[in-house]
Amino acid sequence: MQIAILDDYHGVAERYADWTSLGPQARVQVFRDALPEGNAARAQALQPFDVIIAMRERTAFPAELIAALPQLRLLVTTGMRNNAIDLPACTAQGITVCGAPGSPEAANATAELAWALILALFKRLPEEHDAMRRGLWQTGMPQPLAGKRLGVVGLGKLGQAVARVGRAFDMDVAAWSPNLTDERAAEAGVQRLDKHALFATSDVVSLHLVLSARTRHVVDAETLAAMKPTAFLVNTSRSGLVEHEALLDALRKGRLAGAGLDVFETEPLPPTDPVRALDNVVLTPHLGYVSQSNFEAFYRSALEAVAAWAAGKPVRVLNPAS
Repeated sequence: MQIAILDDYHGVAERYADWTSLGPQARVQVFRDALPEGNAARAQALQPFDVIIAMRERTAFPAELIAALPQLRLLVTTGMRNNAIDLPACTAQGITVCGAPGSPEAANATAELAWALILALFKRLPEEHDAMRRGLWQTGMPQPLAGKRLGVVGLGKLGQAVARVGRAFDMDVAAWSPNLTDERAAEAGVQRLDKHALFATSDVVSLHLVLSARTRHVVDAETLAAMKPTAFLVNTSRSGLVEHEALLDALRKGRLAGAGLDVFETEPLPPTDPVRALDNVVLTPHLGYVSQSNFEAFYRSALEAVAAWAAGKPVRVLNPAS
């Protein structure tokens, strides 16, 4: 059994789970770096493997790539949902897809990171840190949070966690999502606004929607144009929620004060990507779900899924018809 563990950027997969427990018939190869771009190059790298373990959505598995992997029989994704895997294509090819849940303690980690980015923007932390390193002192004016409006887009578990912190900072918290009702907003202690009003009146907007055909580019050029020039946008959810070129244009032209971004169209973010050159952004490398406890749970759950599949009793199957 040839097993590939993909995108182990931190080099922890072999420490966080005992892969030798699968026995001498299992051979594990860990890929620390991202696979080459393009389905043909990725297919060549993955041809020998019966089992592939994917770290979240770092590597996509569209139908074209799946068709080029006739040896593949089990695909395990960390987490219990992965929109980058074509499940019907896997089912058609007889590939079982299983989920590997993370740590419950890490559930709010993305909300915590959203707040780190919000605070960094309002308090000018990157600028003042760099200035202190250069021997300078108080180079700009931080902003208070109290009394400012926080707009939360998507009021699920993470959105509600972000909203609670906003209320603790005495912010005026409003929310919008395509299906949000006044009743659900009131239960979360926030005001529901329509989309235009939320973006037009908020001092910071934080995105917490699931990416789908309906929500792709929910933040487009028109939406960005409605925002105050003093406002910030924070995205710790999915890059596809935002029209990338429109955001770059707004940031370059000062129509938006700044952005805090943890997710990008291409990951890892290329060194020459233009967003790296902007001086009004705070960037983090998709850290929202990254923690030792979460990755330990991911890899141990993945190992359990491989062992169960090898025993003919797969667990947490995401394509039950396979």
